[in-house]
Amino acid sequence: MAPPLSVSFVGGERGTWEIERLVAVRGQALDDVPRLTVLDGPQAAGAGAVWVLRGVTSNERYVERPERDALVARQPTLRRPGATQAALIPISKSPAWWDLTQEERRAIIETRSRHIATGLAYLPAVARRLHHGRDLQQEFDFLTWFEFAPADAGPFEELVGRLRETEEWSYVDREIDIRLQYAG
Repeated sequence: MAPPLSVSFVGGERGTWEIERLVAVRGQALDDVPRLTVLDGPQAAGAGAVWVLRGVTSNERYVERPERDALVARQPTLRRPGATQAALIPISKSPAWWDLTQEERRAIIETRSRHIATGLAYLPAVARRLHHGRDLQQEFDFLTWFEFAPADAGPFEELVGRLRETEEWSYVDREIDIRLQYAG
């Protein structure tokens, strides 16, 4: 497993990703901005940042060994040629979610909601990386970053729609859906 990586998603006037859509699915919105920069590591956000969302990669907390092996075997790398569309989906879950034990959350995520199995069905078309913000006392518990080719935009919408219909999503207090196009 790779060591944890701090990542900042910086919304502002400049950035390598053009924001095509920024929608509050549930809860308070973020300020509208035209661009997004993704900074890996402890880099400063710089002048002109309207908002900064921070998270850190971590170990997989809810997968079992066969699921992890399947994810590793099928998961493509980020920054692939042709993967010029992206989505950043920050999510915070309710206090009721965090009051559950890890085993109870696992039962909701996979046994009943089939989150991991659903996601596997869309690999390798959609690359993804999960960032944890809760342990850093950030605004969002999770920042999920997805990259895909324009031809895979439809399947990505299907994936997100399927996940939002699950029991797991009943615990989401706040969700922002940010869609992006690589602008160089």
